[in-house]
Amino acid sequence: MNALSPAVEARRRRTFAIISHPDAGKSTLTEALALHAHVINEAGAVHGKAGRKATVSDWMEMEQARGISVSSTALQFEYLPQGSKGAEGDGQPYVINLVDTPGHSDFSEDTYRVLTAVDGALMLIDAAKGLEPQTLKLFRVCKSRNIPIITVVNKWDRPGKSPLELLDEIAEEIDLTPTPIFWPVGIAGDFHGLARLDADGMPTEYIEFTRTAGGSTIAPEEHFTPEEAVQQQGDNWTTAAEESTLLAEMGQVHDEELFLAGATSPVIFASAKLNFGVHQILDSIVNLAPHPAGREDVNDVFHDLDDDFSAVIFKVQAGMDSAHRDRLAFMRVVSGEFERGMVVTHAQTQKPFTTKYALTVFGRDRETVETAYPGDVVGLVNALGLAPGDTLYKGKKAQYPPIPAFAPEHFATLRAASLSKYKQFRKAVDELGAEGAVQILTNDLRGESNPVMAAVGVLQFEVVQARMRAEYNVETVIENIPYTVARKTDAESADELGRQRGVEIFTRQDGELIALISDKWRLNYLQKELPDLTLDTLIAD
Repeated sequence: MNALSPAVEARRRRTFAIISHPDAGKSTLTEALALHAHVINEAGAVHGKAGRKATVSDWMEMEQARGISVSSTALQFEYLPQGSKGAEGDGQPYVINLVDTPGHSDFSEDTYRVLTAVDGALMLIDAAKGLEPQTLKLFRVCKSRNIPIITVVNKWDRPGKSPLELLDEIAEEIDLTPTPIFWPVGIAGDFHGLARLDADGMPTEYIEFTRTAGGSTIAPEEHFTPEEAVQQQGDNWTTAAEESTLLAEMGQVHDEELFLAGATSPVIFASAKLNFGVHQILDSIVNLAPHPAGREDVNDVFHDLDDDFSAVIFKVQAGMDSAHRDRLAFMRVVSGEFERGMVVTHAQTQKPFTTKYALTVFGRDRETVETAYPGDVVGLVNALGLAPGDTLYKGKKAQYPPIPAFAPEHFATLRAASLSKYKQFRKAVDELGAEGAVQILTNDLRGESNPVMAAVGVLQFEVVQARMRAEYNVETVIENIPYTVARKTDAESADELGRQRGVEIFTRQDGELIALISDKWRLNYLQKELPDLTLDTLIAD
C-alpha cells in the first residue's frame, strides 16, 4: 500500500469532462491542455495545413476522417502550477483525469455516462455562436447532477460576439451566473491577451501571448502591471478594465462556495487553437475545482474515500487497439486504493474479477497502471461481462446506482449481409450492445438474426456498421422500422400493448421490456384509452 492514504491522494485529483456543441473545439482544447502539462511536445492537430496530424484523443478511423469525436477518451496527466506547493503543500503535482466527450448530439448518451464519473466540467462555448442546443442539453445534465462548471469562451482569435453579450446570454439562457476570472484584452478576432481579475473582480495583471507556428507549441507569455498594460495596449486595456469593473459592480465576482453549489461559473476567454489562455484554464482547474468525494450506494451506505476499494464502470469500448482486438472498460475509482492484479467482486453478478491488465489511456497510447486512487480513471482490459453502470468492489460491499439509458429516437433492424458470418455477427451484436454503442432490442417475432438497434441519433447506426466491418469482419444491412417513440413497460402490460396497432414489444439487452410506438399521437391515444398500462418515459425524453 502507498504511504499516503486514499483521501490524501484524492485531494490531488481533479476529474473533469469537457462539454460543448459540436465543433466548439473540445478535442483541440484537450490537446492544448496536455501540451501545457508537458505530456506531449506538439499539439496533434496542425491547424490550417493539408495532411494535418490526427488529434491524439480521437483514435477511431471515422473520427479522424470526419474531424469529430464520437466516443469518449480518458486522458490522465500530472500538472503543477508555477509557484504552487501542491494540494498538500509538499510540492507534488496534481493528477488530472480529463475525459473528452462526443460533442455530436447523436452521441449524447455516451456523454451522459461520462458525466456520472466526473467531479466537474469545462463548458466550452464558441465565441461567435454562443450557447448552442447541445451545450444547453449537457448543461442541464450537469445541473441535475450538481456538477460545478467552469466556462471557457473559445475561439477568441476569430470574429465573434462581444464578451458582455456572451455573459448576458449565459445569464439569460441558463440559471447560472457567469463570474469572469480572466477577461479578454482585445475584441474577438483581435486577441491580445488576458486581464487577471482578483477576488473583487478588479484587473491586477495583463498577460500577453505570442503566436507560434500553427499553434502547435506553447504560446509564450509576458506579464505586465496594469500601469504597464496601459502603455502596452492603450484603449484595449482601458476597455477591458472598464468592462470587468462594471461586472464587479454588478456582483459578478467569483465566490468559491457559490461555484461549488452550482450557482455561478468562473469564466475564462481563450483560443485553444493558438494555445492562448490554456495555462490559465489548467491553473483554474486545480485551484478552483473540487477534488473527489465519497458516495452513497443504492443501500444508502456511504463509502468514504479511505474505505475499501470500490469503483464504477462508466464506459466499455472495444477496438481501441486494432492489433489486439481487446475490450476496455473504463472505471472511475470511488473509494480506497486500487492495485493492479487485485481480485475484486462484480456487484451485479457477485463473481470475482481479476484486474491483471489495468491501463491508463491517452488516445491510442497506453501505460500499465499499478495503483489508482479516488477520482482516477483506469482502463481494464478484456473486461467481458462488465457494462456501463456496474460496480466493482473489494471488502466492504458496494453497489452504486445504475446509469439510466437515454430514450432512443431512431430504430432500425440489423442483419448480417451473409449467413456465413452469423456467428461473428451475434458476437458483435452482444459486445457492442453491452458497451452501449446502441441499445439492442429483440423479440420472438423477429428472432436473434434480426435484432433492432435503438439509438439517440442515426450516426450511431453508422458507427456500429463501421465497427462491425473493421473489428469483426462482418458486412451488415440496416433497415429502418416505422417507430419513433420508446417507452418502458412491464410484463403485466406487455400482452395488451402488443395487441395494439402501431405497437411492438421488445426485450432490451438488460432485460427491460420496451414498447416501440409508431408516433406520439398513437402514444397519446394509448395513454388516454388504456391508462392502467405501464408506459414509463426514459431519461432525456
